Amino acid sequence: MTAMVHGSAPARDVEPVLPKWWRTIDKWTMSCILILFGVGLLLGFAASPPLAEKNGFGPFHYVERQAFFGGVALTAMFITSMMSPTLVRRLAVIGFAVSLLAVLALPLFGTDFGKGAVRWYSLGFASIQPSEFLKPGFVVVAAWLLASAQEINGPPGRLWSFFLTVFIVFILALQPDFGQASLILFAWGVMYFVAGAPILLLVGMAGMVVLAGTFAYSKSEHFARRIDGFLNPDIDPTTQLGYATKAIREGGFLGVGVGEGEVKWSLPDAHTDFIIAVAAEEYGLVLVLIILALFTMIVLRSFYRLVKERDPFIRLAGTGLAAMFCVQALINMGVAVRLLPAKGMTLPFVSYGGSSLIAGGIAVGMLLAFTRTRPQGQIGDILRGHMR
Repeated sequence: MTAMVHGSAPARDVEPVLPKWWRTIDKWTMSCILILFGVGLLLGFAASPPLAEKNGFGPFHYVERQAFFGGVALTAMFITSMMSPTLVRRLAVIGFAVSLLAVLALPLFGTDFGKGAVRWYSLGFASIQPSEFLKPGFVVVAAWLLASAQEINGPPGRLWSFFLTVFIVFILALQPDFGQASLILFAWGVMYFVAGAPILLLVGMAGMVVLAGTFAYSKSEHFARRIDGFLNPDIDPTTQLGYATKAIREGGFLGVGVGEGEVKWSLPDAHTDFIIAVAAEEYGLVLVLIILALFTMIVLRSFYRLVKERDPFIRLAGTGLAAMFCVQALINMGVAVRLLPAKGMTLPFVSYGGSSLIAGGIAVGMLLAFTRTRPQGQIGDILRGHMR
C-alpha cells in the first residue's frame, strides 16, 4: 500500500568492489611496484645461483622462493589496497601490537644467524624478521595519534607518539638494529613535521640523535665497527663494500653483460643488501637509473595525491609510508656506493627476502589504499564537523 501511495524507492546503485578499486587506484604507482618486482626477479637470476650452489641447492632455488614470497606480497598488496582507510587503521593497530610483542620476545626466542644481531625467528624452513612488519603498523598508529591531537579537545597524541617512537627505537637499537631504528625515527619525524611541529623542536631532536649515536659508538662494538669502516678512507677490497665498489666501477654505463658479472661470486649478500651492485655490474648505470626513476615516481605520485587529501590521518599515514619506502631504498643504494655506513637493509621489492617482501607488500598496499581517489567534500563541511 505504501508503495502504491508514495511510489517505490529506487534501488541504490552500489558500485562493485573491483571496478571501484580499479577506478580509484593510482595505476602509475602500482605499475612501478610491479616493474620493480620484475627487476628483482631478473637480478635474482643473476645474483642467487652462486649462493644456491654454495648451499647445495638447485641454481634457481632462491629465485623460486623470491617468486613465491613475491606472490604472497603482491596478493597482500592488492587486498590491502582495496580496504577503506578505517579498516586499514584497525588492522594496522592489531598488526602493530602483535609485531611489537614479537620484537620484545626476540631476546628469548630469536636468533642472529651468525650476523651479530638477534633480529629473526627461525622456523626451520624459513625465518621471520618481526621488525619489518612493525614498521608499517607503527606509521599508521603514529599517524592516528598525531591526527587525533589536531581535534578539538583531542588527546595529547603528539606526546604519546613521541614516547612510543622513543620506546621502539630503543628496543630496536638493543638488538642491535640501527637501520630499522633510523627508519622508524625518520618516518615519525616526517609525519611530525607535516603535522605542524616547530622547527626548533625538530632541530633539538636531531641533536639528541647525534648524542645517541655518539653514545652508541662508544658502547656498541657492532655500531663502532661499521662507522669506522665507513670513515676509513681505504676500502679493503676483500670486504663486501670493496667488492660492491669494484663491481659498480666496472659496470660503467652499459654493464659487462648479462651473466658476465663477477661480484655475485664474492659477495655473500649479493642477492639481498648489495643487489644494486649486481645490477650496476651486469646492466650498468642504465638499469640503476631506471630503478631510481621507479622509486622516485612512486614517492612523487604518492605525495601528489596526498597533498589533495583533507583527512589529517590519511595525509599523515600516507606521507609516513611513502617517506619510509623512499628512505629505505636510498639507504640500501647509499651503502652500496659508500655514501652511508653499512646498515643491512634490503632494497624494497628488488632484494631477496621473505619478511621484507611481504611486509613491503602490506606497506605499499596501505599506501595505495590511502592514495585512492575519494570525494573530499567542501572545506566548510570539514570545519563544521570539527566544531560539532
